[in-house]
Amino acid sequence: MRKYVAGISIALGAGLLSLVVGMQQDPSKRSSPPATAEITLAGKKVKIDYGRPSMRGRKIFGELVPYGQVWRTGANEATHLTTEVALEVGGVLVPAGKYTLYTLPAESGWKLIINQQTGQWGTAYDQKQDLARIDMKTELIEIPIEQFLISFLPKGSDGATLRLDWEKTRAQVDIKEAKAGATTK
Repeated sequence: MRKYVAGISIALGAGLLSLVVGMQQDPSKRSSPPATAEITLAGKKVKIDYGRPSMRGRKIFGELVPYGQVWRTGANEATHLTTEVALEVGGVLVPAGKYTLYTLPAESGWKLIINQQTGQWGTAYDQKQDLARIDMKTELIEIPIEQFLISFLPKGSDGATLRLDWEKTRAQVDIKEAKAGATTK
């Protein structure tokens, strides 16, 4: 007898239990839909691809997403930042390229983690691949946000505020085109 449960195939028979877990799931069957946040800085594209989990009545920060532990910053595959222009993110130089974004939520403030490893599942985090850990400002949102949202709020002609909104929390950091001669902190 074979049963299929959420991408897991369970084979039962003659006292034998076999469990096969697929590494990839059909994107059309995921409960957290994919999304993209984009902005153009200095005529070049900055794009974040991520999964949008929902609250579904759960307490998110401090419970589902524990404080003091690295979070995948979304759902499903790792959240990816692709930038065609060198950026200053919270004052830290991020060269043009592709990166994975993680966060480290805390009650007192968050850190945005820009990681150089790409292409992995969202939970495959390797701290040795961190390019930077950048302080984010946090604030409470009066009306809860049901589905996780990453957005850019334009700020001047060459910058923006990167926002992460979910539940009653907003974490944000300023980004802008890196000027010639900027260095990594």
